[in-house]
Amino acid sequence: MCGIAAIYHQSPKDSDPLHTSAAGRSMLGGIRHRGPDDSDHWSIGRFAWLGHTRLSIVDLDGGRQPLGAPDTPGDWALVCNGEIYNHADIRAELGEASFATSSDSESALALLKLHGPSALDRLHGMWALCAATPDGRFVAARDRIGIKPLYWARQDGTVWFASELRAFPREVQPAVEAFPPGCSWTPETGVVRFAEPVTRPAESVESWQDLIPEIAEKATYEVLVDSVRRHLMADVEVGVFLSGGLDSSVVAAIAAREYAKAGKRLKTFAVGTDDSPDLLAAREAAAFLGTEHHEAVFDAEQATAVLDKVVASVESFDASLIRSAVPNWFLSELASRHVKAVLTGEGADELFAGYDYYHSAHADPAEMDAELARTIGELHGLNLQRCDRVTMAHGLEARVPFLDAQVIAHAMSLPPELKGLEPDGMEKGHLRRAFTGWLPEHLLWRRKEQFGTGSGAQAVLTPRLDEPVSEAELSAEAPEVELRTAEELAYYRAFRRALPDVRPDAVLTRFATA
Repeated sequence: MCGIAAIYHQSPKDSDPLHTSAAGRSMLGGIRHRGPDDSDHWSIGRFAWLGHTRLSIVDLDGGRQPLGAPDTPGDWALVCNGEIYNHADIRAELGEASFATSSDSESALALLKLHGPSALDRLHGMWALCAATPDGRFVAARDRIGIKPLYWARQDGTVWFASELRAFPREVQPAVEAFPPGCSWTPETGVVRFAEPVTRPAESVESWQDLIPEIAEKATYEVLVDSVRRHLMADVEVGVFLSGGLDSSVVAAIAAREYAKAGKRLKTFAVGTDDSPDLLAAREAAAFLGTEHHEAVFDAEQATAVLDKVVASVESFDASLIRSAVPNWFLSELASRHVKAVLTGEGADELFAGYDYYHSAHADPAEMDAELARTIGELHGLNLQRCDRVTMAHGLEARVPFLDAQVIAHAMSLPPELKGLEPDGMEKGHLRRAFTGWLPEHLLWRRKEQFGTGSGAQAVLTPRLDEPVSEAELSAEAPEVELRTAEELAYYRAFRRALPDVRPDAVLTRFATA
């Protein structure tokens, strides 16, 4: 996990190498928290500059970036943020002669060298990258879901790229946009989509219709266990964010078994106000699983004291996002003192219809299925944005095994009827049954609570910030977006203090123009 920045000049006559390098180093300084272990940068001919800050997770000694060759005509140099989980398969296929390190990111460089940008769709994982050659070729690309962030700005013949909005020079901020997930860009082709966020395997929805539900439950069990195993790939210790809810508890249960096989004890981390529901449930789940459990407890004073930092880190002012980011801030701060990477339960609700509105607003199963696909495609600008920013603010990598490409393909191949509510109104019955026996029954069937609610964050934040305010006042303060409450107005003001010139409609999913 790292931070990247890049600058590309479409004409070398517009390039001043000294000015470009100085601007690039300043960009890296803005995202130094993403890679506290190391940093380096290269000028690539007169066309490009690549920079990288590193959080060492895989190949601790040999994985320094940029990778490749900065001076060899026609040869690629690359910076990559994220983890590529099928790098061993790519290495075995291409042969060791194509590699100089053990870094998972080098699999992207090897594919680029041998097959060009079109081969990047073979990368499985969470990643964003920029690569360049001294003769002027350049490519930027981002994983199919957008788990890892990437922003860009095109201005006066220069194209800027960075992992976070705060990295861009202020004079460039008005031009910054979110780089689209599942896409690559080159000067020759422009933006090209290489992968859709939701894909279905050859077994269509219909192939499950005549099978008993237990067969589908076993398949769900197997694909998720396999994903968690792959997401534990690291040369450092990996922990789990444990909220006490179904999704994180299942991930923790699988990871705890995998660690136990290796004679190790998994570390889990929970957060909440004193005696909040999530904190108590996580404590019980950790005791059942036998993990080394750590807790972060916060109160109203502490929550409000970090709001400006949280908004500046998340780079959003969506109220539901910030409410959940505040407890995550304390949780990440705690976890970063013990591990360098954590697994989370992000994405399970979008795959298995965990939110009430999926059922209340989309009674027709086909409509619900379409809504699940839509929300998965928007996660990059909502929950995943919060997940990435708050953890990386503390030099911590967050991994999301539910959003593995194979898990998504399997979950979206299931008949939507399997994701309907139980007779008592309980959500995600299919997923719960798939992991029968892995948790105490009352935890396995614990009703869902939003993280901001279960952790106690909403109870301590909303009353302090949500004073009466008229629609006219909201419109006058932020004419370019629709603010819904005084609480959101407070977050918007903090956002503007951190990013005064960024256009919300260009970088935030909820406010994006059609």
